[in-house]
Amino acid sequence: MSASLRNRIGRGETTFGTWILTGSTVAVDVLSNLGFDWLTFDMEHSPISIETAASMIQVLNRSRIAPIVRIAQIEQAGPKHALDAGAKGIIAPLVNTVADAERVVTFCKYPPAGVRGVAGTKASRYGLDFRSYIRKANEDSIVVVQIETSQAIKNVGEIVSVKGVDVAFVGPSDLTVNLGLFDDRSNVKVLDAMKEVVKACNDAGKTAGVFASSLEEAELAVRRGFRFISLGSDVDHLIRGARSFLDTLKK
Repeated sequence: MSASLRNRIGRGETTFGTWILTGSTVAVDVLSNLGFDWLTFDMEHSPISIETAASMIQVLNRSRIAPIVRIAQIEQAGPKHALDAGAKGIIAPLVNTVADAERVVTFCKYPPAGVRGVAGTKASRYGLDFRSYIRKANEDSIVVVQIETSQAIKNVGEIVSVKGVDVAFVGPSDLTVNLGLFDDRSNVKVLDAMKEVVKACNDAGKTAGVFASSLEEAELAVRRGFRFISLGSDVDHLIRGARSFLDTLKK
């Protein structure tokens, strides 16, 4: 699954996913039937633990959908636990410098490219596929770095040039707040910053990603050159579905 997604990203295809905030295996099971290319289990802003993430990853067994985990911070244990549990990629928040990006890659890759520890875990079918897994893991794992501060925008060209970084992902809400604009996500300063990310990725042969909270934002993202796009979250889909029913019937 991961190799297929990574190959598609490398070929310049646009892929779509969604964020999982609830920790619900039922939500994951339902969404896995709807045509997403990947699902991201959010351990930064939701109460999802590594045990819960591992359970949700198992729901996607034999699925073509790639499970991705957003870790809470840049440290060694997060990527190691997530990848051992079967994640096919890591999203790292607050990557502001080249050093940050290099640390993320190092934590995600086996030696000599990194320092990821070796064990017969879920990722290798508990050691049953150990030899084949360890030979392919570095090539198959996807590394996504989040660009969500003014410092990251300033350094984005160097960040995306780091070997092993596949996607630079814009966090629009954090970026907007960091620019002092509160919730004004349509402000020209935000749009200009997002353009810089797309340009830097194009120049480096990497992929630009973004979180889209609405259909309109998703359509704009495609037109602006983003190719790794999150279509809201499981919570967003729950709210929209319920609200649509209620608003329609109450009219």
